[in-house]
Amino acid sequence: MKPLTFLFFILSTVLLSSCNESLKKSKNTDDPAIIYYGGDIITMEGETPQYSESVVVANGKIIYEGDLKTAENRYKNSTKFNLDGRTLLPGFIEPHLHPSLAAIMLQNEIIAPYDWKLPSGTKEGVQREQAYRNRISESIKSNAILDQIYFIWGYHQLWHGELSRDLLNTIAGNQPVGIIHRSFHEIYLNDAAITKLGIKESDFINNPQVNWSKGHFFEGGWLALVPKMAPILLEPTSYLKGLSTMSELLRQNGITTIAEPGFPSSDFDGELKLLMKEMENNPPYDVYLIPSGTQLYGMKGGNEEAMSFMETLDTVSSYNRTNVKFLPKQVKLFSDGAIYSQLMQMKDGYTDGHHGEWMTPLDLFEEQLMMYWNNDYRIHVHSNGDLGQQMVIDLVKKAQKTNPRKDHRLTLHHMGYFDESMTREMADLGIEASVNPYYLWALADKYAEFGLGSERAENLVALKLLTDQNIPLSFHSDFSMAPVEPLTLVWTAVNRQTSQGSKFSQDQRISVFDALKAITIDAARTLNLENEIGSLKLGKNANFTILNENPFKIDPLKIKDINIVGIIYKGDFHNANQPQMIGSWEEIEINQDVKDAVNFVFSQINKDAKLKRVLSARKQIVNGTNYDLTFELENGEIWKGVVYKTLKGDYSISKEFKQTE
Repeated sequence: MKPLTFLFFILSTVLLSSCNESLKKSKNTDDPAIIYYGGDIITMEGETPQYSESVVVANGKIIYEGDLKTAENRYKNSTKFNLDGRTLLPGFIEPHLHPSLAAIMLQNEIIAPYDWKLPSGTKEGVQREQAYRNRISESIKSNAILDQIYFIWGYHQLWHGELSRDLLNTIAGNQPVGIIHRSFHEIYLNDAAITKLGIKESDFINNPQVNWSKGHFFEGGWLALVPKMAPILLEPTSYLKGLSTMSELLRQNGITTIAEPGFPSSDFDGELKLLMKEMENNPPYDVYLIPSGTQLYGMKGGNEEAMSFMETLDTVSSYNRTNVKFLPKQVKLFSDGAIYSQLMQMKDGYTDGHHGEWMTPLDLFEEQLMMYWNNDYRIHVHSNGDLGQQMVIDLVKKAQKTNPRKDHRLTLHHMGYFDESMTREMADLGIEASVNPYYLWALADKYAEFGLGSERAENLVALKLLTDQNIPLSFHSDFSMAPVEPLTLVWTAVNRQTSQGSKFSQDQRISVFDALKAITIDAARTLNLENEIGSLKLGKNANFTILNENPFKIDPLKIKDINIVGIIYKGDFHNANQPQMIGSWEEIEINQDVKDAVNFVFSQINKDAKLKRVLSARKQIVNGTNYDLTFELENGEIWKGVVYKTLKGDYSISKEFKQTE
């Protein structure tokens, strides 16, 4: 039996309460089509903004896009969803996000240079050395649990001053503490944390990216340490709490697809099991996983062994489900260090004389790239500095000479700093780009003073150099390297303003259309999924994002402040602002409140069979009340779903009613 797809009508009334009278229910429940109309429908097809009068959805797919009159004539029994002047776009895509990092960050303390907006409130930023030390000291005293490592994320030396093992010993005493760098590529541990982890200096004796005396583990040292911390970081209850918060952030910001390039971070089975657990809740987005050639090299004992394991991933049923899938023949590799740590490899070095780091030894990196290239893999490479990217470009030149490939789509990820000559080489070689525009906003002012100097800092992520060469370009947050807010990335790319209000390299601003492509159709291309998602086209998944305003019709400086009204995920509507079901449930008797909720459902649907009885009811307080209802119809069918009642007494459907066994 199909789900009560006509309840899209009910869901749309939650979104568009001002246009109740213009919405029409389907008279035939066997026809699940829904017509979206009445607003700016932007397809993101073509090279300029293309508008459509309507788009029609059935069974989670787009079955028509075009003029409204044809849609109405062709789908006479459809439900009509009036956008009431709002804007509908393809669902936003986040092609580079790490659920494991999100889960760790969001379950622990956040003290960073700038504010972080979370569903629970805003974590205020702090920018001075003494203020930072005071804040972490206060946080440790107020929140840390004795004999458990207390993690704090967000430290950056240019805002917060130098850290060391001795300083943390002074601040935290016997409390185990780990200060995770803003880059998520470094950590500082105090004596108590080192003891708690049971690690010894001899464990890292040949690792040049560990400073044992300072308790500092960075880049390769961080990668070596993470598996030893995995039992703590992957503690199921806390980790799942972090993933749940991530899911809420994705919904609030209009994201219907994410990809994790570089799975796993530390523990393949542990991370996948917990991710699957979160996705069993059916949050409104899909997850695509790209294996990490670097981590699997170590876990499997070699490159050939890692690739052999990868070859099986998309075919093993336990590794894939409807909303979690491994992408076949794709791999993630790592070039140079993190931009937030100023450990990216720069051709002209740093103004203070320090040097960058390679995340993968160069001989090993070349071996990896050539092996995956020769086996027809789509290769994604973490690379930040111009020297780090140039190293990859030069290897692609070598690979093309020995084994020419067309449409190989090797993609450089992050691309903190590069120049015009490099983009010309990229275009000639068919190299693509996935960048983080947020680097400019967060780092340019500070890096102009420290490390890079003004010329390079003011030209971070020079996007127009890429679009001028027609290089396919997507945006990503690399969460938590930027907030998981696609419209913020678009805003930064279009305006090129920094956290301090500086207007740097204005000649590198790109158009609103190119920026929106980077979070829709070109983001889909980064994942080889442009035939499934990313634009409004016949046969594609019905994943949409609904905005309160049209980004093309407002002041570009206001783009990041556009209200996201909701998303359509595979044909189902989800209100971006509706409270999540996070309270505790309690069984309740079939009282008048329950009857009123059931009556609301039946007052809105066209169903021949009548209600026989309510079988069970649960209540959950969530800034209003959720009623989890199970009822039986006179024809013997049993249906289950959730009704939400606001504090004002208005009803809506928060979980679609479906027939159960």
